[in-house]
Amino acid sequence: MSSQSSHQPHLCFRSFVEALKVDNDLVEINTPVDPNLEAAAITRLVCETDDKAPLFNNVIGAENGFFRILGAPGSLRKSPNERYGRLARHLALPPTASMKEILDKMLSASELSPIPPQIVPTGPCKENILEEHQIDLTKIPAPLIHQADGGKYIQTYGMHVVQTPDGSWTNWSIARAMVSDEKHLTGLVIEPQHIWQIHQMWKKEGKDVPWALAFGVPPAVIMASSMPIPDGVTEASYVGAMTGSALELVKCDTNGLYVPATSEIVFEGTLSITDKAPEGPFGEMHGYVFPGDNHLCPKYKVNRITYRNNAILPMSSCGRLTDETHTMIGSLAAAEIRKICQLDGLPITDAFAPFESQVTWVALRIDTSRLREMKTNSKEFAKRVGDLVFNHKAGYTIHRLVLVGDDIDVYDAKDVMWAFSTRCRPNLDEIFFEDVCGFPLVPYMSHGNGSPTRGGKVVSDALMPSEYTTGRDWQAADFKGSFPEDLKDKILRNWTKMGFSEL
Repeated sequence: MSSQSSHQPHLCFRSFVEALKVDNDLVEINTPVDPNLEAAAITRLVCETDDKAPLFNNVIGAENGFFRILGAPGSLRKSPNERYGRLARHLALPPTASMKEILDKMLSASELSPIPPQIVPTGPCKENILEEHQIDLTKIPAPLIHQADGGKYIQTYGMHVVQTPDGSWTNWSIARAMVSDEKHLTGLVIEPQHIWQIHQMWKKEGKDVPWALAFGVPPAVIMASSMPIPDGVTEASYVGAMTGSALELVKCDTNGLYVPATSEIVFEGTLSITDKAPEGPFGEMHGYVFPGDNHLCPKYKVNRITYRNNAILPMSSCGRLTDETHTMIGSLAAAEIRKICQLDGLPITDAFAPFESQVTWVALRIDTSRLREMKTNSKEFAKRVGDLVFNHKAGYTIHRLVLVGDDIDVYDAKDVMWAFSTRCRPNLDEIFFEDVCGFPLVPYMSHGNGSPTRGGKVVSDALMPSEYTTGRDWQAADFKGSFPEDLKDKILRNWTKMGFSEL
């Protein structure tokens, strides 16, 4: 590559894998591993125990370096001090970074001037080529992730690249896709996602969508692809602003799209506006598979594959807590919700999607002194928040907003659950929203009562009435709130001397 900076872990997936090794956050498995459930089963247990990321170097069925598999690329670490270390490595932050620091970094680009990408003549992603006549997607070691899945989901952590017909907006996004036949994938293209919006534009033109799918892209790029940034914003320039350096892109061979030069694997082709195939079911981010439940979805035609030597396919074995569908999709939606609330003048200081809600909730921390200055009340305030968030793309995947006071740490699920359970009176302290977009992947939407795509959303006000008027009138019955400072200091100083474990 032309610049040394492009080899930094946040700008190069291969360097990111090496960084995990340096962090002692990688397990290399060199014995043969079957992509048919075995790789995903190992990865799933890793996700449920917050263990090290598995790198499968000997995938059964791989040929000519195509390909190895890295599981759990954005999941949690076991160490409390480096809980979000894998995500921090996506953004050139220290492994000890907090979730707030990670989300602040992601939002930082919205206040900086975009840095356009640098086009380079070639890159590692061009080291090997499979022409169309050499491609048979049914014979590559695409992983079967859950036993009830409707197909082999090769696309769980790659990045789709599409562009509007006029070329003014290039969108990068993550959306699942499975092998359909020898030359095609099929996957979700659903309203109001950006890939759906651009698909609709090409449909009006009567032409299939030029498309690329890049796997093992720079980690900072995959973070941006997960974030509901505004319509029309090109992720390449957004990432440039966030990282302070121009991303290096190379042109696809068969269409006019550009992909990160250090990508591990690139599929080039088209997204059909007419051709569809059965897609699903798939064990999604909320932790359910409904066997036999499939739908007709657009097909992607793969015309060419290029890949690095000894390529690595990143894989998310998603489901119950905690994997990258929770650490990234929920967290980054919450960050964007925080931004739009602050831009609207709402007194919100922090927002986070508790993992324990399967990231269907976002807790919003309210500056209660500013709230009191607004001279508002619970119904007015909750409705204003809900109207703003649930009618914005950032709130699409979120079904409950929990308003909490400034004594609550929204990044601590115990705090959020305590406030919600003890301060929000069911019904009286809640406002329901039925005339807004719902997220059909939530099981109670797609397989419950009511419309799968409308409503099912609520603002739960866990602010006590006094927080709107005179201020907090209670003390928490806990170590922090119920004891004098000097006594707490003494106990903390002597904690391990008394025989207790490090706090």
